[in-house]
Amino acid sequence: MSTDQTAAAALPARAGGQGAPTERETAGYGAVALHALRVAGAWALRVAAVIRPTGWIVVSIAAAAWVAGIWWGWREIILAAVILTVVIALSALFLIGRSTYDVELDLSRSRVVVGEKAHGALLLRNTGARAILPSRVVLPVGSGRGVFGVGRMTPGEEVEELFAIPTLRRQVLSVGPVSIVRGDPFGLFERTDSRNEPVELYVHPKTTMLVGQSLGHIRDLEGLTSTVIARDDIAFHALTEYQPGDDLRHVHWRSTARTGTMMMRTYEETRRSHFVLGLSTASAEYASSDEFELAVSMVGSVGVRALRDAFAVDLRAPELDTSPPNARRLLDSLSGVAGTRARDGDVAALGQRISADLPLASVVVLVCGGRVTTAQLREACARIPHGARCLVIMASEGAEPALRRIGDADVVTVGTLDDLAPTVRRVLS
Repeated sequence: MSTDQTAAAALPARAGGQGAPTERETAGYGAVALHALRVAGAWALRVAAVIRPTGWIVVSIAAAAWVAGIWWGWREIILAAVILTVVIALSALFLIGRSTYDVELDLSRSRVVVGEKAHGALLLRNTGARAILPSRVVLPVGSGRGVFGVGRMTPGEEVEELFAIPTLRRQVLSVGPVSIVRGDPFGLFERTDSRNEPVELYVHPKTTMLVGQSLGHIRDLEGLTSTVIARDDIAFHALTEYQPGDDLRHVHWRSTARTGTMMMRTYEETRRSHFVLGLSTASAEYASSDEFELAVSMVGSVGVRALRDAFAVDLRAPELDTSPPNARRLLDSLSGVAGTRARDGDVAALGQRISADLPLASVVVLVCGGRVTTAQLREACARIPHGARCLVIMASEGAEPALRRIGDADVVTVGTLDDLAPTVRRVLS
């Protein structure tokens, strides 16, 4: 075989446009096809998103009418299919164009107490150069939504819509985002254009004012004095004999000279004003949802008073771990607290968690439901950090106020929020 024949034999079989594609070309075709499918899928989803249930029914009937009319040659069915197709086409024309609304959402108060109304306003402004056809403005509020009808707006025109949100229960509501809805008169198609970011509305629990004495120990310049005796601190307690390892800087020389025995100053250990609130959320400990709301309100009332007394406050619940710097943040945290399953977050486990996380707590207040047994309370109080003052508040809806002691802890039973202040005052007196 000659050299020219060898070279010709070595040429690809596809010379002149014939033969199978190479692997690289096949991969390229596959990538193009995949991209085309993705684009087509995205457009299909966008089209499907604007079709309402009524629209799907009309489109399905029109398609079935076309098939049946052509298949059987019925002019009446073909006429009906033509009419439906015209209606669909005319309805789709209402989706053409963009809404040039400038939307502002203004809540006069982002925090309200349960039972109050949250007032706000929607300001819509036509910032375009053309008039805007009538449309609807949808304002989602939690799981519901408010709908406002907006008429035709000329360029530069402003419209203000006022609204009020009733708050029937404690929660954190997401208000918005505002959506501009355009659709046809037949309700076949609807296009939604969302504007702005949602705003959170905190519905705080009801609270009551606790007046009178402080809820904790008596404070000094460095912290709270306790019954724990320390060898080195601020609050002087007594003189004791020297023990190996004592700091010689605390020798009381006058007593040593008088008695002939080295006498040392001892002190009461001081602590920072560390206030811990524990809320049990186990559903088995509460007789009803109203009783749980009463417990949340009592936690908020005690916590607000503790913060007013300049305590460092920690709030503990099964799904809540926070150190609120002020009353507003405390109530914000309580707005989203929910009950847990029967065996999750009970008062005994709560006491154990506080002991592990906050061993230097000065005051621990545990709030639970009226179904908690004495054995459960005894177990919870036994787990409280050593040296901390413990107060247990039982929310028992409709019960008469009562006071008792379990070990070193004071246990009060409160039936209404109004009974909380006088009952706690009895403990502090």
